[in-house]
Amino acid sequence: MTAYRYQLLNVFAETRFGGNPLAVFPDARGLDDVQMQAIARQLNLSETTFVFPSATASARVRIFTPGYEMPFAGHPTLGTAWLVNRLQGTDGEVTLELPAGLIPVTVSEDRATLTAQPPRYRAGPDRAACAAMLGIQAEELAGEPLFVDCGVEQLIIELTSREAVSRCKPERTAFEALASNRDGISGTYVWARDAEIWPARYFWSQHEQLSEDYGTGSACANLGGYLLRQQPALPIEHVITQGYLTGREAILRLQVDTSCSIKVSGRIIDIGGGELLLG
Repeated sequence: MTAYRYQLLNVFAETRFGGNPLAVFPDARGLDDVQMQAIARQLNLSETTFVFPSATASARVRIFTPGYEMPFAGHPTLGTAWLVNRLQGTDGEVTLELPAGLIPVTVSEDRATLTAQPPRYRAGPDRAACAAMLGIQAEELAGEPLFVDCGVEQLIIELTSREAVSRCKPERTAFEALASNRDGISGTYVWARDAEIWPARYFWSQHEQLSEDYGTGSACANLGGYLLRQQPALPIEHVITQGYLTGREAILRLQVDTSCSIKVSGRIIDIGGGELLLG
């Protein structure tokens, strides 16, 4: 039997058991695609990451949900970079080689900040169809739905109020038809502007089931891309709350600087680890 060590982290966590959980295998050499997918399915977290040596970055990382591999995801990138920094002693500057490209991450004590890829855009479905999909009224949409890709493409929908965000109950068949990205993965981020902390929810589909994510860094980055599309005054800084209806609140911080660089940050808490036996 071969033992593979893993670490359990909570990302975007302001309390010990808040935020989004992540398992990181800091030395995944010897694992193949089938084994990594099986491990992610066994652990059944939203994502599990596997770390390999890289010739061009601090580490090469692969990200798996229980159902498929992701080219990029925010909380796995932040948590993995935080652990790589601790294990390799990279003085707070980490670059991860992901299928989506090289992602720089800055680590400072218990917080990490990633810089996302420049956004790409694709028109979303019409407002009436999106409202019906979410189970709300069309007038509760505050803007045109838009597919945004800062590493992974997702449907971004702005709503008029916190109450509208809370009432969303997506219908799976319509959701999978309307929210499917170029890779056939369905995901939708709904959010609303608020005086201080903006509320958001992220819904995604796999294994013919709809789930709500606790804290989605990739969608927060795509929100930055969505805001840039509106040509606002820069810089932008917002705090996002997510997962508050699931019992695990996550706090994400979004920044868009004057050079249009999109950054997402959050706190990481190490809650333990173990080993998995294969053979």
